[in-house]
Amino acid sequence: MTTTPFRDGFAPVTEEITAFDLEVTGRIPAVFNGRFLRNGPNPLSLDDPHASHLFLGEGMVHGVRLRDGRAEWYRNRWVRSADVARRLGEPVRPGPVHAGMDFAPNTHVIGLAGRTFATVEAGALPYELSYELETIGSCDFGGGLPGGFAAHTHADPVTGELHAVAYFFGWDHHQHLVLGPDGTVRQVRDIPIADAPMLHDFALTERFVVLYDLPVTFSMEHAQKGTPLPYAWNEAHGARVGLLPRAGGETRWFDVEPCWVFHTVNAYDDGDEVVVDVIRYPKRFVDARLDAGGAPTLDRWRIDPASGKVSQTRLDDRSQEFPRIDERRTGLPHRYGYTAAARELNDIVSPHDTGLEDLPDEAFDNTLIKHDLVRGTQEARQFGRGAYVGEPVFVPEGEAEDDGYVMTLVNDPDRGAADLVIVSARDFTGEPVATVHLPARVPLGFHGSWIAD
Repeated sequence: MTTTPFRDGFAPVTEEITAFDLEVTGRIPAVFNGRFLRNGPNPLSLDDPHASHLFLGEGMVHGVRLRDGRAEWYRNRWVRSADVARRLGEPVRPGPVHAGMDFAPNTHVIGLAGRTFATVEAGALPYELSYELETIGSCDFGGGLPGGFAAHTHADPVTGELHAVAYFFGWDHHQHLVLGPDGTVRQVRDIPIADAPMLHDFALTERFVVLYDLPVTFSMEHAQKGTPLPYAWNEAHGARVGLLPRAGGETRWFDVEPCWVFHTVNAYDDGDEVVVDVIRYPKRFVDARLDAGGAPTLDRWRIDPASGKVSQTRLDDRSQEFPRIDERRTGLPHRYGYTAAARELNDIVSPHDTGLEDLPDEAFDNTLIKHDLVRGTQEARQFGRGAYVGEPVFVPEGEAEDDGYVMTLVNDPDRGAADLVIVSARDFTGEPVATVHLPARVPLGFHGSWIAD
């Protein structure tokens, strides 16, 4: 095994491409008028020291423009941080920098107030992109951000407000941020926290911001050794989940079994209790390594403030990641969730887990999974070896929760290029509604969005 995680499905592409009038198999539904965007790490050079860690490659955003049944263009562009711009021989874009952390965001790409932002966590600011994915510059939302931003945001479907929780190793707190639909920062709240823990995601309900305080913390020992991402599993830190009242007040914390959570499916209030569905790892970042700590499962926490207890239920024991829902249900009771089980991702984050290599292909071989969390059933859509299927993004068409489409990037190993595959959420294992054939390979990456015009 090579020392770099940028191999196989994650192997970077080396050039930026613009292509028009893409070939389509099937019919693109009329609801698709906008852009599918996806961000991910794509190092400028595998000789760079930071190319030894999956989370540190320079961000590259891939985009497909759909309109009137046509796939009008595909583009991929590196996010031009100052370093990236210099190395590409371009002028440095203007914009603020927090704590000297100028980084090409590589984790997510979102739309807000008619603008496009590449995002990342741990202290760096987002970068604004043009409609065609050219870099405009770093952004602190008109001076509204006191520090960095977050990789994951959650929009309240009722108010239109965008929530984020930022962290930074130099702080003694996390920071809850609320942005209005116009892109201005409306609220900043500091949440005292010890040991500078990592917080990749959080959850939202109608009453609460749900926070995770888990045993992955900043490690000065690893920082002094030059570890590229000096966060490590910390047995002394403990694990808890917090409820921060959205209406104001202090966070109430509840102990949970030690674990790690990258991603939330969704959360909601159920009477006086709070339900939180998460992708849960037994451990992560053991000795600051991404590839140790056990495989992820889909679990449910039920928080009972009256008793102060959190119960845990296993919903699906297959190794899976990148959960998404119909985001009109964010913070509200949800029935359906969609996840991806990509073999290439598993080979990086859980390569040493005994028994995974003996599971049948359908367990985690490039599969999309639709979960019916009311019935407790799943539908699996397999794409086969070499497909390295990406995060499933839901696009609504009608009023019902699963009345819409799931779209994702899938590698076509026969073409050596990617397809944007659109399937009906209600006919999840049927033939794709449409397949957009892209002109180039798209590496496995992290998160993306459907941004309607």
